[in-house]
Amino acid sequence: MVVSVLEEMRIRALGVIDDAVVELSPGFTAVTGETGAGKTMVVTSLGLLLGGRADAALVRVGAKAAVVEGRIVLPPDAPAARRAEEAGAELDEGVLLVSRTISAEGRSRAHVGGRSAPVGLLSELGEDLVAVHGQTDQQGLLRPARQREALDRYAGEAVSVPLAEYGRAYRRLRAVSAELAELTTRARERAQEADLLRFGLEEIAAAEPRAGEDAELAAEAERLGHAEALASAAATAHGALAGDPADPESVDAGALVAGAQRALEAVRSHDPALAALADRLGEVGILLADVAGELAGYADDLDADPARLAAVEERRAVLSHLTRKYGEDTAAVLAWAEESAARLAELEGDDDRIGELAAERDVLRAELAALAQRLTQARTEAAKRFADAVTAELAELAMPHARVTVELRQHETADEESGIEVDGRPVVFGPHGVDEVELLLAPHPGAPPRPIAKGASGGELSRVMLAVEVVFAGTAPVPTYLFDEVDAGVGGRAAVEVGRRLARLAKSAQVVVVTHLPQVAAFADRHLVVEKTSDGSVTRSGVKTLRGEDRVRELSRMLAGQEDSELARAHAEELLEAARSGI
Repeated sequence: MVVSVLEEMRIRALGVIDDAVVELSPGFTAVTGETGAGKTMVVTSLGLLLGGRADAALVRVGAKAAVVEGRIVLPPDAPAARRAEEAGAELDEGVLLVSRTISAEGRSRAHVGGRSAPVGLLSELGEDLVAVHGQTDQQGLLRPARQREALDRYAGEAVSVPLAEYGRAYRRLRAVSAELAELTTRARERAQEADLLRFGLEEIAAAEPRAGEDAELAAEAERLGHAEALASAAATAHGALAGDPADPESVDAGALVAGAQRALEAVRSHDPALAALADRLGEVGILLADVAGELAGYADDLDADPARLAAVEERRAVLSHLTRKYGEDTAAVLAWAEESAARLAELEGDDDRIGELAAERDVLRAELAALAQRLTQARTEAAKRFADAVTAELAELAMPHARVTVELRQHETADEESGIEVDGRPVVFGPHGVDEVELLLAPHPGAPPRPIAKGASGGELSRVMLAVEVVFAGTAPVPTYLFDEVDAGVGGRAAVEVGRRLARLAKSAQVVVVTHLPQVAAFADRHLVVEKTSDGSVTRSGVKTLRGEDRVRELSRMLAGQEDSELARAHAEELLEAARSGI
């Protein structure tokens, strides 16, 4: 008995569904309903639980939000269980509860195991839990690129390991080739850049500027240009503070402050406050004497030499020339020189770099050629197994004489840049190797193999695609598979074989099938129907589990469009009996 991974889903206010509980079988669950009844809402709900894109349009008109909840049974060592616990989720006796809420404004929230979680966590869990196969996947498989991806997935590690190594080497080769092309195609521009940098560095080296030198020279020029005025002002100030030695009658500030201090000193013992003022006057006298001394020294040291002024202005002109070209001041000029020296060293090393890159490119191309050959060999081996498996499935689906083959092709090229040498031939290569993969179908003996999009009728194409999906399901490491109307275009005996094949698959995995075929639904262990009702203004849908007579009536409706047709009822009962005895 297969333990069901997804036991139950509850859907509220999603699309046309008001409130429904979807109970899923441990084996094969079929979901049916009238056209437009909203059975795709079951698929949509599961997609939301798996981290699918939320859309406000999914919320039922008039509702504030739509909610999808699921009960998932997980063994404790399952990868999904470990990932959920790492995220802080709690499992209740092996049961994980997940939910997704979409507001009418489009906001989305997710909860896993009672904890709020990012939607990305649902996507991670979904990769380990459910594989979804639908008509969109079938149409995608008609494209060669998707067929290559499908073959690679089927091949497993035999392809995935060398493909990962190939991808890393390919990306590095792209980077090396781009840098090499930039170096070689822009050689003239880079030589011109190097000349300009070299000239600038030589100009700066000849001038030998110092950081802050321009500010120092500006201050010195200002002082030298006003030397006479500065000397006169200093002499006047000095005389006011220290007096004129040639005039005994002159009064100076120092003498006046000294006299004031002496007057207070005579009576300071009578009042502490007056004593404090006397002390302060003493400090003022000392300060005046210091200033007077410095003024005398300033006047003596002041240089009014016109030759020095001319030298300063000449030096300032040299520095001004540099700052106009390389920076706003000498510090910026020196910073430019440091950066430019590093850039010049890089440019001058281009020849060496070109040689290194060319050598690395050759090594990478040889590595890619070897890896591409490994990929081709692995794909060739997997292609044979894959084709045989799909052909065997087609025999089970009432196409006993059909034969599927997988063709691998490479394209030769004379362009060295777009090709690598594999088995002595230069072939086109890309991010996934050198192989083009295409599924071919010979529907009956004597018919030439043709691409499946051209070599099969509508019903045959659906069966081929279903066979491919079933083969994938057999190799995918997930316990639950959802097939969304992959049996479109199939009918009659072929439909019975489709149902029988899905029922066999359900012996080893949980299978959920949205179908319009009664022959398929008859093989299900559990039959769910999405029913639509309308009161004339509002349309509602619900999900109901069918048993006994109700299931016969639904199969009758699917067969003949009439639930009470005796002939349809007899056919429905016959289908159910055949399904029970023929699995």
